[in-house]
Amino acid sequence: MAFAAFGSNANPVEQAPRRKSWIAWVLLVPGLAYLALFFLTPFVSLILTSFQEPVEFGDVGQFQAAFKWENYTAVIQQYWPHFLRAFGYAIAATFFALLISYPLAYFIGVKARRWPLLQALMLTLVIAPFFISFLLRTLAWKQLMSDDAPLVTALKQLTILPADGHLTGTAFSVIFGLTYNFIPFMTLPIYTTLERLDTRYIEAGSDLYASPATTFWKVTVPLSMPGIVSGTLLTFIPASGDYINASASFLGSAQTQMVGNVIEANFLGLLNYPAASALSVLLMAIILVIVAVYVKRSGTEDLL
Repeated sequence: MAFAAFGSNANPVEQAPRRKSWIAWVLLVPGLAYLALFFLTPFVSLILTSFQEPVEFGDVGQFQAAFKWENYTAVIQQYWPHFLRAFGYAIAATFFALLISYPLAYFIGVKARRWPLLQALMLTLVIAPFFISFLLRTLAWKQLMSDDAPLVTALKQLTILPADGHLTGTAFSVIFGLTYNFIPFMTLPIYTTLERLDTRYIEAGSDLYASPATTFWKVTVPLSMPGIVSGTLLTFIPASGDYINASASFLGSAQTQMVGNVIEANFLGLLNYPAASALSVLLMAIILVIVAVYVKRSGTEDLL
């Protein structure tokens, strides 16, 4: 009887992990189904489309299944300057966004702790651009940088800008637009890291006779590195594929086109779906390689 009682008590204990495991899989099903339907399926379709070839004697935009790997070599040969331009603009925008966002995040997360209302106000101002359309913000800067805008007129009067110079349609305006639009994506991750920073580490640096600059580079920056890496990734990745700021309808021109613009042109204008798909796959592959190398070099592999 004692043995039977012991067995009856042990059986539920042994089955508990199985029941928890079964429940966990049930809870995962909606998420897995969502990823399979809205991520995996379009991704596989994109890869298959990138190898398609035109239908012989077919209309424009008609393609058939094939394994035409020459689509990749063709788009690389034709659009490699757009890739260089896209990553160059994205790196520059990420760098400038970091220069602006880190002091801002440091002030909000560390210095403004003693003034909760000021901290909340500044954090609200950082988040406020999210309540305005990305397109409207970019269009507003196009108006502010137009040739007859007060800013451009003042720069010409100060001879900073030539008399026949322009701000819109230049690399400067595109990088400026990317930097401005993605500053919140850089500021918020750094803020969340610095907001949890124990200021006693900074005080310890002072007690050990370290200068403020040494304390900043040896203590503050390493402790905030997870936020820096997250912010740079959240800025660099979407900036590399952006096609709004570099568009001639906004801040760019034909000379500032990025790879996102040629993807849009091939997909919507030229109806060259294999070329647009090949460009998209190449863009994703290059970004993955850059991100993996960056995270590996920064020593924050746990973010992947």
